[in-house]
Amino acid sequence: MKPTSHPPLLVRHAGNPILTSEDWPYPVNTVFNPGAVRLADGSTLLLCRVEDRRGHSHLCAARSANGVDDWRIDDRPTLAPSIDSYPEELWGVEDPRITWVPELRRYVVAYTAYSRSGPGVSLALTEDFRTFDRVGSVMSPEDKDAALFPRRVGDYWALLHRPVSTIGAHVWLSFSPDLRHWGSHRMVLPARGGAWWDANKIGLCTPPIETDRGWLLLYHGVRQNAAGCLYRLGLALMDLETPERCLLRGDSWIFGPEAPYERRGDVENVVFPCGFTVEPDGDTLNVYYGAADTSVALARGSIGMMLAWLDAFGSPAGRWD
Repeated sequence: MKPTSHPPLLVRHAGNPILTSEDWPYPVNTVFNPGAVRLADGSTLLLCRVEDRRGHSHLCAARSANGVDDWRIDDRPTLAPSIDSYPEELWGVEDPRITWVPELRRYVVAYTAYSRSGPGVSLALTEDFRTFDRVGSVMSPEDKDAALFPRRVGDYWALLHRPVSTIGAHVWLSFSPDLRHWGSHRMVLPARGGAWWDANKIGLCTPPIETDRGWLLLYHGVRQNAAGCLYRLGLALMDLETPERCLLRGDSWIFGPEAPYERRGDVENVVFPCGFTVEPDGDTLNVYYGAADTSVALARGSIGMMLAWLDAFGSPAGRWD
């Protein structure tokens, strides 16, 4: 018999939210859904989604020595839409996930490019978050919530993403020899349907976290109810060498909107991480998330505790009815 209770896996920072529109050096509407990375000097960089007062988004970097406060924010957009060369960015760029790729010696930013056709997945490479080499659109609309694995799987790069089709909104995996041409698409994590907390649609949150037991996935699940949509977070574990194979998936959600800054905002009842950093101990996880599409917040957890929770509260692949 499975245990019926557990300690919280993610604990909110007492100073949340850690970034809001009031911190920005130029006029904006909201700041949320940041990608995150720990830089070589130990400082933290957040590449935040910033929505202007037209409703269009761009990406802007904020840097902090301790990853909590005293943020130094770029005084202009760090990655703004380049409409002439990339028309798929007409209505903005959103929700970045950052992966350091040792083979390339660069960071790969997977982000959503938004235009009249809808949201699609684009990639850009950077060494310093000052200049970017855009790959451009790699997954056509409607598709989003994408992140690259930090190393090849066999001979191919691997990308998790969330296309929407006639069969719903589920997490898929695709492969590429060159980051530009993608194929061998396969669904790896479906929305569960019915009365589940992640019934209506799901999508990747942060980039996959490599552990000795497999790739730990933090994903969001959406359930529609009479009051609207609830965005909560869940866990899954994918096989290390064949990441299309799900080993365990949590039965319940681990983190949901509770605090006032998560309940009220431009989009209510949303917690939505896009980035994380790991402390030097290799276990402590700093999860940076958008709260109610209005501000940036921080929660901390333990990778080891998450894996232990999956052992206790997870189900093998396929046992999700």
